[in-house]
Amino acid sequence: IQKLCDRVASSTLLDDRRDAVRALKSLSKKYRLEVGIQAMEHLIHVLQTDRSDSEIIGYALDTLYNVISNDLEEEEQEENSAKQVDDLGSQFTEIFIKQQENVTLLLTLVEEFDFHVRWPGVKLLTSLLKQQGPQVQQIILVSPMGVSRLMDLLADSREVIRNDGVLLLQQLTKSNAAIQKIVAFENAFERLLDIITEEGNSDGGIVVEDCLLLLQNLLKNNNSNQNFFKEGSYIQRMKPWFEVGDDNCGWSAQKVTNLHLMLQLVRVLVSPTNPPGATSSCQKAMFHCGLLQQLCTILMATGVPADILTETINTVSEVIRGCQTNQDYFASVNAPSNPPRPAIVVLLMSMVNERQPFVLRCAVLYCFQCFLYKNQKGQGEIVSTLLPSTIDATGNSVSAGQLLCGGLFSTDSLSNWCAAVALAHALQENATLKEQLLRVQLATSIGNPPVSLLQQCTNILSQGSKVQTRVGLLMLLCTWLSNCSIAVTHFLHNPANVPFLTGQIAENLGEEEQLVQGLCALLLGISIYYNDNSLENYRKEKLKQLIEKRIGRENFIEKLGFISKHELYSRAAQKPQPSFSSPDHMMFDHEFTKLVKELEGVISKAIYKSSEEDKKEEEVKKTLEQHDNIVTHYKKVIREQDQELEELKQRVNTLTSQNEQLQATITQQVSQIQQHKDQYNLLKVQLGKDAQHHNSHGDTFQMNGIQTEEVSKLKEELEEWKNKHELLQGQLKEKDSVIEKLNSSQLEMGTTEQSSQTSKFGGLEHNNELQKELEMLKSQIQLQSAEISKLQMENQKLQGMNTTADPMSGDSGATAATGSELEGRLEQEIKELKSEVKALSEEKESLKQHLDSSSSTVAILQDEKSKLQREVAESKKEQDDLLVLLADQDQKISALKIKLKDLGVPVEDEDDTESGDQGDEDEDGDEEEQD
Repeated sequence: IQKLCDRVASSTLLDDRRDAVRALKSLSKKYRLEVGIQAMEHLIHVLQTDRSDSEIIGYALDTLYNVISNDLEEEEQEENSAKQVDDLGSQFTEIFIKQQENVTLLLTLVEEFDFHVRWPGVKLLTSLLKQQGPQVQQIILVSPMGVSRLMDLLADSREVIRNDGVLLLQQLTKSNAAIQKIVAFENAFERLLDIITEEGNSDGGIVVEDCLLLLQNLLKNNNSNQNFFKEGSYIQRMKPWFEVGDDNCGWSAQKVTNLHLMLQLVRVLVSPTNPPGATSSCQKAMFHCGLLQQLCTILMATGVPADILTETINTVSEVIRGCQTNQDYFASVNAPSNPPRPAIVVLLMSMVNERQPFVLRCAVLYCFQCFLYKNQKGQGEIVSTLLPSTIDATGNSVSAGQLLCGGLFSTDSLSNWCAAVALAHALQENATLKEQLLRVQLATSIGNPPVSLLQQCTNILSQGSKVQTRVGLLMLLCTWLSNCSIAVTHFLHNPANVPFLTGQIAENLGEEEQLVQGLCALLLGISIYYNDNSLENYRKEKLKQLIEKRIGRENFIEKLGFISKHELYSRAAQKPQPSFSSPDHMMFDHEFTKLVKELEGVISKAIYKSSEEDKKEEEVKKTLEQHDNIVTHYKKVIREQDQELEELKQRVNTLTSQNEQLQATITQQVSQIQQHKDQYNLLKVQLGKDAQHHNSHGDTFQMNGIQTEEVSKLKEELEEWKNKHELLQGQLKEKDSVIEKLNSSQLEMGTTEQSSQTSKFGGLEHNNELQKELEMLKSQIQLQSAEISKLQMENQKLQGMNTTADPMSGDSGATAATGSELEGRLEQEIKELKSEVKALSEEKESLKQHLDSSSSTVAILQDEKSKLQREVAESKKEQDDLLVLLADQDQKISALKIKLKDLGVPVEDEDDTESGDQGDEDEDGDEEEQD
C-alpha cells in the first residue's frame, strides 16, 4: 500500500498513477483502515489534479467510497467482531470533510456527465451524508448552487444514477428544513411524482419506495413545503395511487410497502400536530379531489391485507378529524353488504370483536374518536341511537349505540375499555347530550326492572372487575359528570356510590390499584366541584367533611396525583392516536388526559376551601352567572338594535330619496305659484281699475275693452296680409319677366334641329314651374279671401254688439266718443280691406290670363316638338339606307379586285391608292357626320 501511494504521489506518467490507484481500489475493501490512513491524501490530490482523465478519477472515487462506507462491513464484523468498524467510516468522513474544499470538489465532479465519474461521486457523497449528516449538509448548503446541482441527478436518463440520486437526496434532506425547502422549490415534487407514475404507482418497485421516503422527508413537520404541495395541486395526483380492483388477493410485499408509505404520506399532510389551518385546507382538498372517497373504497374492499387496512383506517381518521364536511361524508358511507350498513357500524363491530387484531381495534377506536372530534352533529346521532324513542323495536339492524352498550358490558376487558372511551367521546364538551344520556334505560335480565346506564356503570365498578374495565368506566363517568350538575345529582342520588368511592380511595392497595384509586379520587372531586347542593345529604360541605374523616385531605390529594404521575398517562398525552405496544398498556385516552390537567388543580383547591369560601365562591358564581345572563341579554338587545338600525338606515335612505323627489316637485310648484301670483296681481290691478267705473259703465267698458283688443289684432293681421300681398306682387313680376324671356326665346327657335329641341325642353320645364307657382298663388289667394271673410264676420258681430249695448251707457260723454271713433276707424279699415280684396281679385284674373297664354304657348311648343321628332326619325331611316348601299358597293369592289388578281391585270396600286383615298374620304365623312 505504501509503495502504491508513493507511485501515485511521484509517478510522472498518467498510466502509472492510474494503475496504482486501481490497485489501491482492489485493496481498499479488505484493508480498509490501512488504505484509508495512507492513501486518502494522495487520492484527494488525484481528484484535484487529474480531472482530465475520467478513468483515474473514477478509481479514486471508488477507493474513497470503499474506505468511508460501512455498507461492506457485515462480513468483516462477523469474522472479527472486536473491531469497531462502525467508527471507521465516521472517522474517515471527518478527515475528508475537515477541508470543505473536498466536498465542493466532489459536488463539481457529480456534475460531470461521464458515468464513471458521476455514479461513484454520488455514492461517495451519499456515504459522507450517512456518516456525518449535519456537517456535510451545512457545507453543501453554503456552497454556491450546491443543492441545485444535486437536483439535476433526478433528470439523468440513466436509471442507476437517477435512483442513487434519490437515495442521496434522502440523506441530504434528513432533519434539515432549509435544504428541504430548497429541494421542494427546485421542482422536486413534480419530478418525484413523475418517477412514481412512470414506475407504476403502488405496483412499482423499490424506486417508488425510495421516492416516497424522500417525499416524506420533504413534507414531515415542514409547514412551508406542505403548503407548497397543496397549492401546487399535487394532492390531486395522489388519487391514482389508491385505485384498487375487486380482487385484492396476492399482493406483493413491495406493493404492500409502497401503499403503506403512500398512506403515511397522506397522514403527514393531515397530521393533528400540523397547524390547524394547514390541516383543514389539506382535508378539504382531499375531499374535493376524491381522495377521501378512494380511501373509503379501500376501507370497504375485500381481500385487502390487514396492515394496509389498519393504516387506511388511521389515514381516513386523520382526513376526517375536525372537518365537518369530511365527517358528514364518512357518516354517509355504507358497506357493500346486504342489507347495506353504515361504515361506522361495521367498524364498531370490529372494535368490540375480541377475535380481531389488537392494532385494527385501536385503529377503529381512533377512527371513531376522529369522527366525533368537534362534531356535535355526529355525537347527537350516536347518542340518539341509545335513546328509547329511536331504538329499532324489530331488532333487524344493529345501531352504533347498541354495539357500544354491548361492548361496555361484555366479558372482554378490552372491549369494555374501547366502548367506554368511544362513549366518552360522544359526550365530549356537549352538556345537552350528557343530560340526554341520563334517560337511557337498560334491561339487565328478564323480570327485573330496567336500570339506567349510569347505574349499570357504577354497578359494574362495584363488582370488582378487571383493572382495564374499571379504568375505562371511571374515565367515562368522569367525562360524563364533568361540567354537568344534573349528572352529578343523579350519581349522588344512588346512596352506594359515595361509600364505594371513599372505600376505594382509603385502602392501601398495590401499584395496579393505585390508578383506580386516583380515578376514584378524581370522580369524587368532580362530584364536589360540580355539585349544585340540590341533595341535602351530599352537599359540598358534607362531602368534604367525609373526605376529611375517612381519607384525609393530604391522602386524597396524593391519590389524585397518581394519575398524572403514571407512565401510561404521559404516553397517552403525547398524541391523539391510541398507540399501545400491548393490550395491557391500554389505560388512558388522549382527550381524557386534557380533562385531568384541567380538573386536577381545581379539585385540589376545592377540597381545601372552607364553607365560607365555598359560599363566597357560590356567590361569585351566581354573580358571574347573572353577569353572563346580563351580558347575553345585552348581546341579544344589541343584536336586535343592530337589526333595527339596519332597517332604519334603509328607511332613511328611502325617505331621503323620496324627500329629494318631493323637493324637486316643490321647487317646480313654487315657480308655478309665483307665475300664478304675478298673473293674479295683474288681474287684481285690472280689476281695481274696473272697480272704479263699475257703478256707471261696467258692461259697456268691458265690451269696448274687448273691441279694442280685437281691433288691434285685426290691424296686425291686415299688416301681415299687406306684406304677403307685396311679396306676391314681386313674385308675379318675376314670373312676367320669365314669360317674356320665354316668348323671345320662342321667336329665335328653328335655326338648327338640336338648338330647337333644347329650347323646347327648356320652355316646357319653365312652363311646368310656372303652372306650379300659379297654383300656389291661387291657394294663397283663397286663404286670404277666407281670412277676409272671417274679419268681415267679426266686424259685423262687433257692430251688432255696439247696437245692442246698454242704453244707460250714453250718460257718459267720454265712452260715447270713444265708441264713435272706434266705429269710424273700423269702417275705414273695412273699406280699405275691400279695396285690397278687389285689387287682389283683379290680379288673380290677370294671372289666370297669363296662365292661359302660357298654356297655349306650351301646346304650340309641344306640336313643334312632335314635328321635329318625326323629321329626325325620317333622316335616321335615310342614313340607314345609305349605309346598306355603301356596304353592297364595298362587296362588289372586293369581288372585282379578286377577279383582276386572278387575270393578272396590273391595276392593284391605283386601286389601292384609290381605295386608300376613298377610305380617307369615308373617314372624313364619318367624322363630319359625327360632328
